[in-house]
Amino acid sequence: MKPDNHQETAPCEDVDGCQQVRACDHISRMLARISDKWSLLVVRVLGHGPLRFNALRREVGEISQKVLASTLRELEENGFVSRTVTPTTPPQVEYALTDLGREFLDPVRGLAEWVVANSARMDEARAAYAKRRGLD
Repeated sequence: MKPDNHQETAPCEDVDGCQQVRACDHISRMLARISDKWSLLVVRVLGHGPLRFNALRREVGEISQKVLASTLRELEENGFVSRTVTPTTPPQVEYALTDLGREFLDPVRGLAEWVVANSARMDEARAAYAKRRGLD
């Protein structure tokens, strides 16, 4: 698991302010666990149904075996993915979204739709920035 990089803070006189800071710290740690590129793509792909490792790897695309295995472990650890081993020779392992993973699929799809809808605007902003900075 990735380190939380969380430091304890000194007691706070402003209780409301401290609660907001702690809430933001907590949210930041949780987002760091689930919002990387590969986690989002794996959740999106598994949203279509359970898959075995190599099928999942093909669907996700340009991901190494090591990175996919690590991503699946983290998603399983955080309750988004289940891993089922079928005792055959060789053993078959299938990955699927849990209830929590299926709930997470809605915001993932929403984010993906937002990106598709706004990609042209982001490209225009990047081009305008490059032009202002003399980078084109």
